Amino acid sequence: MTDARSMLADAGLRITAPRVAVIDVLAGNPHAAADAVFAKVAETLPRTSLQAVYNVLGDLTTRGLARRIEPAGSPARYELRVGDNHHHVVCTSCGKVEDVDCVVGHAPCLVPDQTHDFAIVEAEVTFWGVCKACRQAVEADPLP
Repeated sequence: MTDARSMLADAGLRITAPRVAVIDVLAGNPHAAADAVFAKVAETLPRTSLQAVYNVLGDLTTRGLARRIEPAGSPARYELRVGDNHHHVVCTSCGKVEDVDCVVGHAPCLVPDQTHDFAIVEAEVTFWGVCKACRQAVEADPLP
């Protein structure tokens, strides 16, 4: 269980109802887009605006409490799993996103043969495929 209040206090952020609500939503909905987070937050805090949710997501990301990922062709998504070197697998059919642990376990887990004089601090890998539910849907209703 995520303790939003402790997370915020430990990060030096003020404890506000929108911040707590966003953390609670992300705890139960990893890889959620901002509009999905907003819809869930609005259920309990109907006076909260979409801009307020974006601001909270920005604050959480800046302070390292949340991670923003941006799969190609998809809106940015947010998760609370930070501080490790994990990657993601994305369904090319429905957009579902799941975590994939790094096969090596330390950052960066990939070493480029040419850095172009960059100091590499992180490697991000996105795997693309078709999830089980989408494969089953195609098998159940094949095209003529």
